[in-house]
Amino acid sequence: MSRAGGTRNGTRRAAARTAAVPRKPSPRAMRGDPAAIRRLFEGGAYPYSSRLGGRDYERQMLLLQRELLKCQRWIEESGQRVVALFEGRDAAGKGGTIKRFMEHMNPRTARVVALPRPDGRERSQWFFQRYVAQLPSAGETCLFDRSWYNRAGVERVMGFCTDEEYREFMRACPLFEEMLVRSGMRVVKYWFSISREEQARRFEARARDPLKQWKLSPVDIASQDKWDEYTRAKEAMFLRTDTAQAPWTIVKADDKKRARLACMRHFLASMPYPGRDEAVATAPDPLLVGAAPRRLPASSPLTA
Repeated sequence: MSRAGGTRNGTRRAAARTAAVPRKPSPRAMRGDPAAIRRLFEGGAYPYSSRLGGRDYERQMLLLQRELLKCQRWIEESGQRVVALFEGRDAAGKGGTIKRFMEHMNPRTARVVALPRPDGRERSQWFFQRYVAQLPSAGETCLFDRSWYNRAGVERVMGFCTDEEYREFMRACPLFEEMLVRSGMRVVKYWFSISREEQARRFEARARDPLKQWKLSPVDIASQDKWDEYTRAKEAMFLRTDTAQAPWTIVKADDKKRARLACMRHFLASMPYPGRDEAVATAPDPLLVGAAPRRLPASSPLTA
């Protein structure tokens, strides 16, 4: 066979192999396909192959932060009480998102709640008691960097609570949140979702950075080995606590910058504040922000 003939045959075989591999739909195509969006959230895939550039991110963030100040002014003047829960796996980007929320907000009426592990006295109290003490008064916004959902996640997986304590939480939590909403409180719940590979990459970055090593705890490190257990706990939590009164919102967070912008857009969209700039406070990207999938594997040991 001539060299030219061999080259042509090799090119044909390569083309055939390429044609056999299904091409991943583009983000633009997926946005117009509800079934593709549903599969995206059920399967956990990330829709973007590249990260958002810093200059574009900072431009969008500044505009959204200005909108956030309009929203805060409305919360203050109308006496709203707003609770936002930021949950997710370790290193999912919750703290960084909260930091950008708070960057220009008035700290007199907006605050972060990040409680340490309960002491002996708190462990003897009603489980929700120490969180109730942190809830907002009229005109206030409280951003919870982790919340009562510790019981459904890390406490359950790491054995920090009993089976009965876990079951009681799963029964009581929807009722507790319904009481908050019926009292006039606005409750939004965010779950920051990342892949196992991205979590490992962030852990490694923290371990190398002396300024971030304090963020890496033994529980964080153990979470990689207990990935599947955390997944089952998360799915059980969604099934029991994703309610009409207080639904979960998933934020895909493999790209931190995109996740922060998407979360802020969702928060602004959930608040009917006046003077909204519709060109800035647009709807969040449907490929990054969506409802919790209502599914639980039949084999899950966490359904009790």
